[in-house]
Amino acid sequence: MTSPTTLPLADPALAERIAGRLDLVEERLRTAVAYADPLVDDAAHHLANAGGKRLRPLLTLLAAELGATAAADEVLDAAVVVELTHLASLYHDDVMDSAPLRRGAPAAHEVWGNNVAILVGDLLFARASRTVAHLGPEAVIIQAGTFERLCLGQLHESTGPGADDDAVQHYLHVLADKTASLIATSARLGAMYGGASPEAVETVAAFGERIGVAFQLADDVLDLTSEGDVSGKTPGTDLREQVPTMPVLLLRERAATGADPADAALVARLDGDLSDDAVLAQVLADLRAHDVVRETRERATRLVSEAVDLLAPLPDGPVKDSFVSFADALVDRAS
Repeated sequence: MTSPTTLPLADPALAERIAGRLDLVEERLRTAVAYADPLVDDAAHHLANAGGKRLRPLLTLLAAELGATAAADEVLDAAVVVELTHLASLYHDDVMDSAPLRRGAPAAHEVWGNNVAILVGDLLFARASRTVAHLGPEAVIIQAGTFERLCLGQLHESTGPGADDDAVQHYLHVLADKTASLIATSARLGAMYGGASPEAVETVAAFGERIGVAFQLADDVLDLTSEGDVSGKTPGTDLREQVPTMPVLLLRERAATGADPADAALVARLDGDLSDDAVLAQVLADLRAHDVVRETRERATRLVSEAVDLLAPLPDGPVKDSFVSFADALVDRAS
């Protein structure tokens, strides 16, 4: 299993301390994805071994620093729970999105087929449930609520907005459930089991809700602007599979006004056949050059600013500063 990539933290001593605990989380994660059945073991290790930034465990460990028991065993278990939940959701997401790559490697369904990928995701959810059970009833309730929101987010993304719904607002609600819910829970569980005050727990959870949406908006930009070795997936995958993203929704919104015929023409090409790589590349280039990409970045930046403002009640110091650098780094990826 590869070493996790961490985002920069404000204080070197804090960064070193958390890096050591991330290593412990990685050891527990390795155990959690191990199965006696060789097929299941290979498939369950597939995404864990492909790496990833381990953003959620990192946030759990950082939030725990707000209390007196940051090194508690329960904090490590909480970090494992959120990463297992995230990994499990990726197996399902990639099947639903027909994504060929994940973290620079073939998606599990490309290797073993949809049925195996879905069931391995279920098995990892089961392992997360078993781990969270050791943390007590409150953690189980939090995890259940998070899992419900993950499913609702995926469901609402699949069904799309209703006839009377605002498509952009619908999408933001999808992101809040599908992405931000687990990031908020990562911070909440870390603060809880790190011994932080109830006020601090709620503060970092609200912070997580904001940066979770900002993180996904940055990913929407990366799907258009980055190379595959940066984003870990084929550029334009979302376009080809007609997965909604903020730049495309903003473009559709503009095209509907009729103010610029070029917008409607680009939408028509987006809705056309993008199976040819050359056609996709040209549509990608035109969308990259459009103002909706800048607007998406600005929306992400505003959410990060709101998230940082929410941190005001926390005591000044390296932990608070690291929350700020954590948030900034998530959006800087798309700059």
